[in-house]
Amino acid sequence: MKIISWNVNGIRACYKKNLMDFVRSEQPDILCLQETKAHIDQVEDEVRKMTWEHSYWSSAKRKGYSGVATFTHSEPASVQFHFNDVPEYESEGRIVMSDHGAFDLYNIYFPNGGSGIERHNFKQQFLKDLNAHLKVKLATGRQVVVVGDYNVAHEGIDVHDPIRLSKESGFLPEERAWFDSFLDLGFIDTFRYFKPTEAKRYSWWDMRTYGRISNRGWRIDYVCISKGLEKYLASADILDQVEGSDHCPVVATLDL
Repeated sequence: MKIISWNVNGIRACYKKNLMDFVRSEQPDILCLQETKAHIDQVEDEVRKMTWEHSYWSSAKRKGYSGVATFTHSEPASVQFHFNDVPEYESEGRIVMSDHGAFDLYNIYFPNGGSGIERHNFKQQFLKDLNAHLKVKLATGRQVVVVGDYNVAHEGIDVHDPIRLSKESGFLPEERAWFDSFLDLGFIDTFRYFKPTEAKRYSWWDMRTYGRISNRGWRIDYVCISKGLEKYLASADILDQVEGSDHCPVVATLDL
């Protein structure tokens, strides 16, 4: 099972670039998109399901903001759009949770905390709530896959300038500590599982500073799996040659 996650920074803009070519070339079993910035009725008919039988969209009430969508060939047993009954998480279009039998898939666009103290605090609460929720979920024996734009880089190797960026949202000490605690719940960062020391592999670049040209980037997009799925993990990578967004796709394959 091939799972791809991509922050498309606007699905309508990405569609006008290479989105459908990418879909037809890669043919993932499940595609998870973040920052769609659209409601399903705002997109081309082809985009509503693309090549899949089923699609599930969580769109923000605020037009042109946030949004996630999950595309899958097999119909999930259940789909939810929030956790912990926090209405803001659903109203901002941040989550699609779907039950795929062997695992629960969490497609998440994590908050960005860089616009001020209010959003910083919102992000920190989101991270705390998510870990509390996942701890309970894992305790039931369910396996979990968490994909998306985490808006957090974990280690110094995951950013182009770790000293300077240590005071920036997304690489703050408390956010890196959160990532430690997330992995300690029983998760595996699939890219680092195969490439524990590989440097200069990023998934996001600042367009304003032309960061992609010089590869001044951050690795903030992940496919993470619970340890019960480790024996099925076949491969993982960052598709950093794919353009169409300020992020690139990330992928993991499970032999289920």
